[in-house]
Amino acid sequence: MATWSNLGLQDSSSPLMEQLNFFHDHTLLILTMITILVGYIMGMLMFNKFTNRYLLHGQTIEIIWTVLPAIILMFIAFPSLRLLYLMDEINTPSITLKSIGHQWYWSYEYSDFLNLEFDSYMIPTNELETNGFRLLDVDNRIVLPMNNQIRILVTATDVLHSWTIPSLGVKVDATPGRLNQINFLINRPGLFYGQCSEICGANHSFMPIVVESIPMNFFIKWITHMTNN
Repeated sequence: MATWSNLGLQDSSSPLMEQLNFFHDHTLLILTMITILVGYIMGMLMFNKFTNRYLLHGQTIEIIWTVLPAIILMFIAFPSLRLLYLMDEINTPSITLKSIGHQWYWSYEYSDFLNLEFDSYMIPTNELETNGFRLLDVDNRIVLPMNNQIRILVTATDVLHSWTIPSLGVKVDATPGRLNQINFLINRPGLFYGQCSEICGANHSFMPIVVESIPMNFFIKWITHMTNN
């Protein structure tokens, strides 16, 4: 059972990812029903012995199998378009974070605060603590407040990268010379892991992303400590 549960999407940690999960299940249900129906009809055609040598046309069934798929596609298209607009919507952000992709690490700048920037490297396996995750933990995590609108500005200095956190429903291309942005909200505390999702060179698999979500009062203490040091 545990193996099957790992084949699905990660548990959502943002309202946007919840909607993406719902849309995935909605579309999968429609595809399952279509597969069962088509399989049943194919089985009936192969195994029954009813024939009609004088059947030349069937306008009624042709209308049905033209109109019905169009209606089914509308049930998939409208939720999909709604989600596309939601993913591009930029609400009023509480905090702006700038993420810069390098070969092969990430740099972060908290644009709302003075002199708060750092590099984030993957922790090598030989330096990893017992409770750490191999190829996923970093030396400097991104700390963000929960239940606040966060804006991420993403770019790169050398080649294409992709800033991705699956459980938040976030995936932004980091393109040299271009500034991309995305907006999200984290609805629970915790650690959320991601990786560069663009093949960016030899060490592509070694530039993970770790977001630490904490309540706002703890975030203010962390900001105060970081800016004072």
